[in-house]
Amino acid sequence: MADAARARVHLVIRGRVQGVGFRFATEDEASALGLTGWVRNLASGEVEIVAEGRREPLELLAKWANSGPRMARVESVAEEWSEFTGQFADFVIR
Repeated sequence: MADAARARVHLVIRGRVQGVGFRFATEDEASALGLTGWVRNLASGEVEIVAEGRREPLELLAKWANSGPRMARVESVAEEWSEFTGQFADFVIR
């Protein structure tokens, strides 16, 4: 597969996104989409995601992050795209 078909996305999700299972739901979603990377809570109350893989599944993850799990209330998602690095073996919660 050509690297042009793969990418990296960095997402920062703001809202009521901690204490609602966001990280666990993200891990499930990303793994189901065949993506690698990580998700973590930030001290600011936001959730940060870095994911790599094929562009289409990454776009699906970014779209999903705009609503998240049922109990979440997402206010905004900052989205930044960059080149695929291949540095991750799987998708984990940090």
